[in-house]
Amino acid sequence: MTSLYAITSGAGLPLDQGEPVGYRPPPHNLEAEQALLGALLVNNPSYQRVAEFLLPVHFADPVHGRIYDAISKLVEKTQIADPITLKAYFEHQGALTEIGREGVYGAAYLAQLAASVVTIVNAHDYGRVIYDAYIRRQLVSIGTDVVNDAHDHDIDVDAKQQIEIAEKKLFDLATSGIADGGFQPFVQALKNATLMAELAYKRSGKTSGVSSGFTDMDRLLGGLHPSDLIILAGRPSMGKTALATNIAFNVAKAYRQGRDASGQVVAEDGGIAGFFSLEMSAEQLASRVLAEESGVSGDKIRKGEVSRDEFDKFLQASMTLQSVPLFIDDTPALTIGALRTRARRLKRQQGLQVIVVDYLQLLQGTPGGGERNRVQEISEITRGLKAIAKELDVPVIALSQLSRAVEQREDKRPQLSDLRESGSIEQDADVVMFVYREEYYLGRAEPARKPEENEEKFNQRYADWRDRLEQVHGLAEVIVAKQRHGPIGTIRLAFDGSTTRFSDHIDQNHLPDAQY
Repeated sequence: MTSLYAITSGAGLPLDQGEPVGYRPPPHNLEAEQALLGALLVNNPSYQRVAEFLLPVHFADPVHGRIYDAISKLVEKTQIADPITLKAYFEHQGALTEIGREGVYGAAYLAQLAASVVTIVNAHDYGRVIYDAYIRRQLVSIGTDVVNDAHDHDIDVDAKQQIEIAEKKLFDLATSGIADGGFQPFVQALKNATLMAELAYKRSGKTSGVSSGFTDMDRLLGGLHPSDLIILAGRPSMGKTALATNIAFNVAKAYRQGRDASGQVVAEDGGIAGFFSLEMSAEQLASRVLAEESGVSGDKIRKGEVSRDEFDKFLQASMTLQSVPLFIDDTPALTIGALRTRARRLKRQQGLQVIVVDYLQLLQGTPGGGERNRVQEISEITRGLKAIAKELDVPVIALSQLSRAVEQREDKRPQLSDLRESGSIEQDADVVMFVYREEYYLGRAEPARKPEENEEKFNQRYADWRDRLEQVHGLAEVIVAKQRHGPIGTIRLAFDGSTTRFSDHIDQNHLPDAQY
């Protein structure tokens, strides 16, 4: 057996010393290609059996790919594709003498294809054989690149990055031009929808998706839906990370395991959460969760300024949280390929119901992507996050920064146009939510007395500012600016800055302001 090393690198000895190094032709099946082309020429409707998945590039023989391309163009124009019409087609292009192989060319080769047909019934099977051989050729090409790149000592691309590049190529091959899929009977879609409704009925929050732990948010969104990309954006100090941490912790804390009809383990409530923290360390996130659960100020925990009672609460909360299935990856400057790999591994080893990424702009695109600007890189990242959500069938919550344009407006509430660096964030996202705390801006806008202002007028203006600050103290708004599955609206939450804890805001007007 000839070693891959000896073939691809051209150096070194083969692993099997007793066998000479030889050429291994790439996977192909020319007989299947000829049989399919002949079947199509004899029976044009057979084209519909392979048109969904088979392309000219899938043929090993480029001449066969050109013939297939010509057949597809004629059939799609509702014209007859047979040796006579194809002869005229290639004559018009001046390529008739190039069509053929093994000494038979032009009209004679087209006639030979049609005359050698045994059956048209197997057209679909021939197409599958051709497609499978194409995939195998691509795998050989990727394998060759992996070996060659491993021998190429590029100081800008280390071994781990080469793994990510190879995995991206394999992922792209697996997701582009998949031969499976297509239409499914409505009855199957109906069964799936009924199953989702049944799961929602069984869940404590009565949501079709994973519960966020916030009543009004679940009411407006219906929970966090599998395969959704959810963008959570805001200016610095608005509480993006705190809210994302709260959601991930709520999901993990509510996790209740069950089994489906086939005996597979499923999450009947809550779920296993994976948190990719590119900005904060795992210890800092853990401290936030401990502060939230224990009710002890995070600032006191960091400084060690806690009383005995508070320390006991802290320890008790730590013991309680040890069984919560929340997994944190705090690797900085993570690439989208590495994130996909680690998310897959977590789902395979532990299970996974929700992914949080903090935050999107700190992710990197795939190494070796050539010269790209930041907007193109962000576009690749958002497409990658959406692909991860669909592949793993989990909601992905990605945090995002906003541009400084917010600060220039009198009303500081964010808008979709404020999303930073790329319109693809809005385009790829299924849900876009903004975190806004008016208290933050009011607290930094304490009135100062103007030179021409008398004391009475200033005191009134100061009292109005203080009253307004009291009204918004401890309040936060989550603005749902986009939702593919339902209405947009504003959700009001309570926020405790000392413990970075969000909770349901309860008052007589606490329902979200929904609008379609």
